[in-house]
Amino acid sequence: MEEKHHHVKTGKKICSQTERVSLLKRDKKNFTCTQCGKSLTCKHSLNRHMMIHTGEKPFTCDQCGKSFTESSSLKTHMNIHTGEKLHECDQCGKTFSTASYLKRHLKVHSEKEHHSCSLCEKSFLHLKSLTLHQNIHTGVRDHLCFECEKTFTTAHQLKLHQRIHTGEKPYTCDQCGKSFSFKGNFIVHVRVHTGEKPYKCSHCDKRYIQAENLKTHERIHTGEKPFTCDQCGKSFRQKSHLKEHIKIYYGKNHHK
Repeated sequence: MEEKHHHVKTGKKICSQTERVSLLKRDKKNFTCTQCGKSLTCKHSLNRHMMIHTGEKPFTCDQCGKSFTESSSLKTHMNIHTGEKLHECDQCGKTFSTASYLKRHLKVHSEKEHHSCSLCEKSFLHLKSLTLHQNIHTGVRDHLCFECEKTFTTAHQLKLHQRIHTGEKPYTCDQCGKSFSFKGNFIVHVRVHTGEKPYKCSHCDKRYIQAENLKTHERIHTGEKPFTCDQCGKSFRQKSHLKEHIKIYYGKNHHK
């Protein structure tokens, strides 16, 4: 008996190799953001991109409470607390917490972008930065505040200073609503809420929210007393202690 061959239609389209390559090229970016229309290559990238719109930051530091959109950003941030610096410059041995900081530093060793100050040993990546730096040596202060006639070496320094007169406080704490004129003061204040103390004493386990407090504390261990009374020669660890000494023994207006 003759065997019959039945051809069953499965509904699947059979593509040639050329057609498959063409489809891959066409569908390379088929995950589109509904908020801004940006197309991405995979669902994971789309989910990560959507966090920009939602504000979601699922990766939180257990030391200070700061949150991040990516685990890699959290890992880099943790170096602040641990003090770990895994990236070492093979030119000078200096270490950095991230690869990007090391990459930027390496330009200092490049002859093409190496601008050195002739008056000190400091080097800069850009000629403009060197020019601004040299104003420290020359005393050139071209930027004048019209309110108090105080002068500054850069326009940026003048802009920051003018906030004293305008009362501008662009940095606001979302925990208590307190505002600050300067970013540095704002960052230190936020640490009061988060409990972050990134500056650790190298002699004991004490930690501080700002570098200046650590510097003052470490003088207990080193015995350093950099503030000296020019009347009796007595030295102090803190400037405030020297001022108090002068006020008691030599009168309020002896030193300002």
